[in-house]
Amino acid sequence: MKKPTAKTATKPAAPKRPDDRAVIAKVIEHYAGNKGAVIPVLQEVQAALGWLSQDSLRAVAAGLSIPDSQIYGVATFYTQFRLKPVGKHLVRVCHGTACHVSGAGKISEALQSSMGVGDGQTTADGKFTVESVACLGCCSLAPVMMIDNETYGRLTPDSSQKAVKEF
Repeated sequence: MKKPTAKTATKPAAPKRPDDRAVIAKVIEHYAGNKGAVIPVLQEVQAALGWLSQDSLRAVAAGLSIPDSQIYGVATFYTQFRLKPVGKHLVRVCHGTACHVSGAGKISEALQSSMGVGDGQTTADGKFTVESVACLGCCSLAPVMMIDNETYGRLTPDSSQKAVKEF
């Protein structure tokens, strides 16, 4: 493996796709001069690209003139940021107290088993990512899951699988 030279080691890496660079540049331009903009910049970049690659994090750091380590620290501290690609559809199963006592574990087991994935993993076809979350704020509908922005409540293992099949 070729060792990086001093010049390439200090040069910020750009995202692989040209359109990614354009997206990041546009977001950074919108927040230019705002030192407290790290979280909104990361949120917008992730919304546009689906996740935050190492190259994207470096480009944000360079664009905001903030050390890579600080950007990475923010991205890894908050669970809202994804450092791995996710499926086309995000399935979030609530495991808050109300959902837990109402059978969220069985919902997660049924979904993961039928999709052949574990918690936080993406199906082989890239269509779904299934993850457990602390709370979705729909306690009266427990157990609850969301597929993208659609909420499904009072679930059973069968009804949860049926909801996923509709996608």
